Amino acid sequence: MTYTVVKSKYIVVRTKSTNITMTLKFPFVYRYVFIIVLLVSLSSCKNKETESGYYWKSIQVTATAYNSFPSQTSRIHPNITAWGDSLKPGMKIIAVSQDLIPLGLDYNTVVRIKGDTTQYLVKDKMNSKWKKRIDIYMDKDKSRALKWGRKKVTLFYRVKKDSLKVE
Repeated sequence: MTYTVVKSKYIVVRTKSTNITMTLKFPFVYRYVFIIVLLVSLSSCKNKETESGYYWKSIQVTATAYNSFPSQTSRIHPNITAWGDSLKPGMKIIAVSQDLIPLGLDYNTVVRIKGDTTQYLVKDKMNSKWKKRIDIYMDKDKSRALKWGRKKVTLFYRVKKDSLKVE
């Protein structure tokens, strides 16, 4: 959030998020031009690439849940994913079956489950014996994972637009 304060000879610009304060000396006429340019540039700072450079695809999968216990992951490093990331409590992570990777559900893909507003990241992959499945990471809360059970869900995932493909 940015706001400006116009004083008699100075323009003071403060940003609340970074606690930066700038004091600028301008002739009186240029103050208003500076404020307009500043407001226009700040309003265009939105990252449009995240929406315009991607589109959402959907797929029906079976969703289960997993915890970071040696019996469910790795005996040696239960908190390390197949791609080498460390799992920490509170992370919104899913593991995908390896047949989904070529479809665009690759490492760090943003994922949503129909009916849930939470966005997950693909950070883990499952054993190759599983097909059309995802596993939702639920920390060490085994009762929550058991309560989730096994469900058929619609999975929405974000895929980068191909610049060579004409749609």
